[in-house]
Amino acid sequence: MPDNQAAEAGRDRKPRKSTPKLRGGVMKRGTTWSYVIRVPDPSTGASKPKWVGGFETEEAAKVARDEARIRARRGEYVNRSVSTVADYLAEWLETHAATVKPKTLAGYRHDIDHYIVPRIGRMRRQALRPAVISKLYRDLAEHGGRDGRPLSAWTISHIHRTLRKALADAVQVEQLLAVNPAERSKRPRHHVTEPARVWTPEQLDSFLSAARPHRLYAFYRLAAYTGARRGELLYLRWSAVDLDTAEVTFGGSTAVVRGQRVEGTTKGGRSRVVSIDRETVTILREHHHRQAEERQAAGTAWTDNDGLVFTTKWGEPLYPDTVTALVSKLITAHNKSVAPGLALPHARLHDLRHLHATTLLLAGVPVHVVAARLGHVDPAVTLRVYSHVLREHAFGVGDVFARAVKASVSKSASKPGQTD
Repeated sequence: MPDNQAAEAGRDRKPRKSTPKLRGGVMKRGTTWSYVIRVPDPSTGASKPKWVGGFETEEAAKVARDEARIRARRGEYVNRSVSTVADYLAEWLETHAATVKPKTLAGYRHDIDHYIVPRIGRMRRQALRPAVISKLYRDLAEHGGRDGRPLSAWTISHIHRTLRKALADAVQVEQLLAVNPAERSKRPRHHVTEPARVWTPEQLDSFLSAARPHRLYAFYRLAAYTGARRGELLYLRWSAVDLDTAEVTFGGSTAVVRGQRVEGTTKGGRSRVVSIDRETVTILREHHHRQAEERQAAGTAWTDNDGLVFTTKWGEPLYPDTVTALVSKLITAHNKSVAPGLALPHARLHDLRHLHATTLLLAGVPVHVVAARLGHVDPAVTLRVYSHVLREHAFGVGDVFARAVKASVSKSASKPGQTD
């Protein structure tokens, strides 16, 4: 009887569940596999166990475990996070608000708000892969513009630079990602267009003659004869203009961000000293005298502008669009007053900068000198932008070398008693 009771009790007892076993840092938990590694705490230095799960197979968990161990030894391990792309980019913009120029920050914000977040903002940040970003660029190229029109390759390149910068900080600064997926993404091919030489020096002279009666004539003269950027000229103070030594120091720049005029450093972040010719010195003296007359005529209505070289008649700072739009008006007025054969082609204000650079390069001025004058931090930028000018300048150089060798050989042969 006791044996029967024991048997019945055994039948009523539920089978004990087997406890999952941890082997080599890998364990099956439910229907998926997980791994555990020890990760140093940055604040204390003590190592703590870190579980990561959700792998479909034991092999997948082991592969991920091995990769995580390597990153942990290198100090590159990144904890998994549910933070989205939109969350991270919002934090990134806030962090960089005080470290970049207002115009640069506005460009970042525009790219993120209009193109990146609406398409991939809900994705987990750590789920970003090169293929996902490449698809983003393809979609933008096909119908990412206004009213579903294609977006230009130039704009997509700008978006790529923004996203690459943000994700690079996630890797290198915040250590939120192990690698930057934007680095290996693929973009639509961008054909770089070389700056066209819109005007000849003679046409530039015609334009400046047409601008001569205008109160801002000195602005366009200085733009053409220094190659300075629009924002640099609008930032210029009289304290940075030395008419005795014929030198101008460009130390800042002006831009418009969200309708507000803002000032900052030059594009390269450095100031530079540019020499000017005597005639330009005379024109600046005349401009300074005219400005003094305008200040006297305005009286109390004059706005104190910290010594700006170029202002309105009442001393107010000029907005960039003002001097840009005036170029077209001056060209139109000139073309109406001359024969059709003497009409000037349409040109932008920035084309004066390109004309300055190409004229100097074709005159044989060394590239590094032109680069310094334009404010290019690296002469390689000048070489890349104006390579077509250098090719034109190099045309026939082979013949020059051949003639030099032939002349040298002929000279040596004409000397009596010359032996090998």
